[in-house]
Amino acid sequence: MIIKKYIVNSMNEAVTRIRYELGKDAVIISQRKIRKKGFTGLFSKKVIEVTAAVDNVDKAAEITEGKFKIPHNSVKDSLEAIKKAMDVQMDNENSLGKLNSPVTSGKISKEAAYNIDKDEYKKEDNLIKEMREMKNILNAIVKNNGNENSNHNSELYKTLEKYDLEDNVIEEIINRINLENDEIEEMEKLKKVLGSMVEVSEINEEGVIVLVGPTGVGKTTTIAKLAGRFALIEKKKIGLITVDTYRIGAVEQLKTYADIMNIPFKVVFSIKDMEAAVESMRDCDVVLVDTTGRSSKNKMQISELRAFIDKTHSENLHLVMSCTTKNRDIKSIVEGYKILNYNNIIITKLDETTTYGSILNILKEGKRPLSYVSIGQNVPDDIKALKAEEVINLITGVESIC
Repeated sequence: MIIKKYIVNSMNEAVTRIRYELGKDAVIISQRKIRKKGFTGLFSKKVIEVTAAVDNVDKAAEITEGKFKIPHNSVKDSLEAIKKAMDVQMDNENSLGKLNSPVTSGKISKEAAYNIDKDEYKKEDNLIKEMREMKNILNAIVKNNGNENSNHNSELYKTLEKYDLEDNVIEEIINRINLENDEIEEMEKLKKVLGSMVEVSEINEEGVIVLVGPTGVGKTTTIAKLAGRFALIEKKKIGLITVDTYRIGAVEQLKTYADIMNIPFKVVFSIKDMEAAVESMRDCDVVLVDTTGRSSKNKMQISELRAFIDKTHSENLHLVMSCTTKNRDIKSIVEGYKILNYNNIIITKLDETTTYGSILNILKEGKRPLSYVSIGQNVPDDIKALKAEEVINLITGVESIC
């Protein structure tokens, strides 16, 4: 990186000289109006002092005056170079303040000199303050850049990777831990930080509850488990509605569960059917609606699904996602389904994995609380509403499903 100072009469002149000498990639890092040094400078025309920099090692051989030649090894090196230039600039400002102190002899009185230069001193003082603020910002950037690199090599980072946490989630966790001042062990700090990141919902187990999500995450089985829990354990009056007429065997599967539990069941083929089906179950404590699995990338299908959901007038919408979903697919699913304005997340298939970091990955990306987790195929037993502490214990490996 090369940094050079120019004394010019206008910014146009500065830009022309900078582009000619440093190239089009050069950037201006400071500028200020000054008077020439010495006694005659008090009445001279103001000029502009411009400092520019270019991150181009090849230019170093062409420029031999007023520069700092800094090795171009990394972003951190570049930032350090700018900091160094600012330090020199601030030293020059302080020296200039001393050299340009009001003269007290000859034809110019102390008061006259003070009146001439006091505005200039104020401007210089403000400039120095601004440069100090910029230096503090650069210090923070350099520090964070160093912390990010060291984070990846730390034992804690490696441990969190083993939990199958996403990289950006790991970085957030470590940054939060570094801000903790409590004199407690690192694992306790980790649990404290996770406790602030894991949100579980206060479940509203009444009215119309709608489950949405991509194909294959276990929505229908989850609906059956919830129906069994409400009807057989909590003794509530339950109704079942399905919109999933596309998947072979889906209707028969849910109808079988409804017959076993002796609860009303409706199949919906159109938006008009949905309104009628919900109205027919107005006496139920809870109406559970199973929807068709849709690809999060197919906006038309998601919009069609939204039209059905709107007719339920439900404010209790759960996005169902599998714990085995790949991290890079989580964002795509969440992005595709956000148009439905779901307010809870159900995570399934915890019994099919040995690490549970994806729970936090899903919650962080979905920005909604966890309502239930599915831990197996048994109806109605294998569905739970976990406490935050239980989720943390799963993520950190303190507890396991199997």
